[in-house]
Amino acid sequence: MFSRPLRLVGVVIDWAGTLADHGSRAPVEALRGIFSDAGVPIDTAEARSSMGLAKRSHIAAILELPRVRAAWTDKHGAAPIDADVDRLYADFMLRQSECLKEHSVLIDGIPEAIASMRRRGLAIGTTTGYTRPMLDFLLERAREQGLEPDAAFCPGDVPVGRPAPFMCYLNAIRMNVFPMSSMVKIGDTPVDIEEGLNAGMWTIGITRTGNEVGLGVEKWLKCSEPEKAALLAAAEARLLSAGAHYTAESVAECESILDEIQSRIEQGELPRRADGIL
Repeated sequence: MFSRPLRLVGVVIDWAGTLADHGSRAPVEALRGIFSDAGVPIDTAEARSSMGLAKRSHIAAILELPRVRAAWTDKHGAAPIDADVDRLYADFMLRQSECLKEHSVLIDGIPEAIASMRRRGLAIGTTTGYTRPMLDFLLERAREQGLEPDAAFCPGDVPVGRPAPFMCYLNAIRMNVFPMSSMVKIGDTPVDIEEGLNAGMWTIGITRTGNEVGLGVEKWLKCSEPEKAALLAAAEARLLSAGAHYTAESVAECESILDEIQSRIEQGELPRRADGIL
């Protein structure tokens, strides 16, 4: 008879803005570049909207933003269609691959944080909105920097990407750990949080290093303390609104949260959503 383990068994962690690329800058640069080339420039906030989705879906979502859709229609004489999404996505693939070369550095403290998680006996899985070639590049660069997860999946590996839970399920299968209620999803976007909740996992939203703050290390350090506090508070609010059970400034600052989740699991608690639904 199956008995649910009263301990954490694994984590599934996002890549850009969570493990690597402080501020999740690579996809923003690529997205702004392709829309600019198409004659419809977008700003950073528009590029960051829907971050975490599979990239073709992300591009399609940007085109549905009212201002962008109107600007596209004005520029091209017709509303955007699937063929436009396909062309933009093809351009994105080329541009993103170049951007990743400059934005694939692990965030400070990541190797040490992952080593600490392994000492807990946790399996380490990962998911992303990137394509398989992009993910493979990140995995190669991560290995060079001292990080090699036990599993890594992208939207092309499943019927549909985030916020569907399927990449999290594949991680659990590959890592041979269960149940999902004894696992934690860590990511820097609302879509990451939705993915984890849909998989029945505990969730931790990442603020300082991720998309919701959106600053590289250099720009972050130049902010005043009041500016930093305001940015962190806004990022935390967005992630909590998405249903995150906890937030942390970075993966390197999740140790005490994992302790608390472990304690809650030992007491038989399940990772309920804010509305109380499992």
